[in-house]
Amino acid sequence: MKYVEEYRDPHLACDLIHRIAAMGAPPMRVMEVCGTHTVSIFRSGIRSLLPSTLSLISGPGCPVCVTDQREIDAAIALAGLDNVILTTFGDLMRVPGTISSLQKKQAAGSDIRIVYSTSDALDIARRHPDRQVVFLGVGFETTIPTVAASVLTATEAGISNFFVYCAHKCMPPALDTLMADPETGIDGFLLPGHVSAIIGTEAYLPFFEKYRIPCVVAGFEPVDILQAVLRLSEMIQAEAPQLENAYPRAVRSEGNPAALKIIREVFEPCDAIWRGIGRIPGSGFRFREKYRRYDAEGHFQINVPAAVMPRGCACGDILTGKKLPSDCPLYKTRCTPVNPVGPCMVSSEGTCAAYFKYSG
Repeated sequence: MKYVEEYRDPHLACDLIHRIAAMGAPPMRVMEVCGTHTVSIFRSGIRSLLPSTLSLISGPGCPVCVTDQREIDAAIALAGLDNVILTTFGDLMRVPGTISSLQKKQAAGSDIRIVYSTSDALDIARRHPDRQVVFLGVGFETTIPTVAASVLTATEAGISNFFVYCAHKCMPPALDTLMADPETGIDGFLLPGHVSAIIGTEAYLPFFEKYRIPCVVAGFEPVDILQAVLRLSEMIQAEAPQLENAYPRAVRSEGNPAALKIIREVFEPCDAIWRGIGRIPGSGFRFREKYRRYDAEGHFQINVPAAVMPRGCACGDILTGKKLPSDCPLYKTRCTPVNPVGPCMVSSEGTCAAYFKYSG
């Protein structure tokens, strides 16, 4: 299939919808891994236009949502330390920890500041040399290069009061874990565009060769997604899996070599715990020895309470595609965007938040 880059052509979108419908597809489950895909699919109404036999299910592609409860609790503990300025992206503020949240800690007097980039956090460290500035590093390969760059900048500038709490995650190992779980029942993957722009399609080859499951990297416009869904449907029906790139304007097979180089300079792989999934080997990042002085968890003495997941919260099953938000007993009752119980209702890319906003 030739992937057309006229991604805002409504006539092409209609043609793709008709072609998908005309296939008469058997029941199939396609997982969109990226939270941005989930929001785009809802916003454009794609789910309602597809055959009832073709299910698009949301996966663990929201970085805030997969952040483990202990990591949230550790961030809250860091915020409570004297002389610390905690910097974070806004989505983390309202995620409930075991006994508090960053928003509540801020209201109680902790110096917590919302930033829009790691360079903002580094600027705060420059302006406050007498304070310890911690940046909460949460996200996939898309955001990790900027964190690595800030560490290198701090090294060159001799900034010694800047630290990172590293809770970053690596996407390909999570796909392996999903496929190893027989309850997920996934027939194909709509792979993330942003992550793939960094790591490239080659990063998925070991996973693809192991499971031989249809995989297509897609952009975020309706035409991008529909082209990928059509191709996945064709592969699944023909039992002819391929790993393909439907986002060539942004994604190359080798990814972004400069970004990958800077990641590898500062960080090395490690095991990580994903909310609702558990420990995934090689799915996290930690500082290499040369840069370990920037590791907030190693530098500060913090008491992290034993993490307790909210009772009844189904975030874990929702992140793995085993349940829909409507299957959670807390959805729209105890758990709403105003009073979220779990992170899937907090983040702008969370599955529950998207269902609540667009499904009513």
